[in-house]
Amino acid sequence: MRRVFIADAHLRNPTDANYRLLLRFLSELKDNTRSLFILGDLFEFWVGFQETAFPHYRPVLERLMELSEAGTEIVIFEGNHDFHLGRFFTETLRAQIHPHPAVLDLDGRRMYICHGDQINTRDRGYLLLRFLLHNRITRTLFPLLPQALVLRVAKHLSLRSKKKHGIRNSMWNYETLLRNFAETRFRDGCDAVISAHFHFPFIYTKTDGRENTLLSIGDWISQFSYGELYEGRLSLNRYNPPRKAFTENQTAANS
Repeated sequence: MRRVFIADAHLRNPTDANYRLLLRFLSELKDNTRSLFILGDLFEFWVGFQETAFPHYRPVLERLMELSEAGTEIVIFEGNHDFHLGRFFTETLRAQIHPHPAVLDLDGRRMYICHGDQINTRDRGYLLLRFLLHNRITRTLFPLLPQALVLRVAKHLSLRSKKKHGIRNSMWNYETLLRNFAETRFRDGCDAVISAHFHFPFIYTKTDGRENTLLSIGDWISQFSYGELYEGRLSLNRYNPPRKAFTENQTAANS
């Protein structure tokens, strides 16, 4: 069976169009998907607290539980909006959690998989912020802080991230960054690199003695793009629900 890769949904409210379409998509994975890889930023914010602190995420968590109980393996790479995920994901959802990039052997291919927020080593300001937020001390402190305070800070960081995104787009060529990074991983012996974070969907394959593939997933905000691994071949796809379903979701999001 296939393996599916999604990322960067930045889910907020169950009535949002991308949220409702993701629920539909996850339902369609049941009984035909061996593994679901979530490469970070599934949620707009999830840090440190248990699932009861995020009731607006209950619908997607229930859908993931249904997949897990049906036999689909759930693999999560932490992003820059969701990390320190906690025991619900490891114990209840029985997901594999990767706080950092990892090299995995999948379908006979050696694959470097990551969220992608550490690829741009020139963005030193972000890397410093990431270090401060992702370390063990922060993981211990977050659950001790008042939830309302943490959510207020999260909203501020989310707005700040959106403003910075446009600036970063103009400063750096994401495709060049990804290609250069992938070439280094290929020289290290990886057959493929799969990344998210940049909201930039593209796939690049070269054959030079062996097949190397770079897959940048894109996002599940407006592009509804996802990766798929089937019989050793990677592909980039877009979810195209029936027009009626899309219209219903847009209407719900705007109401």
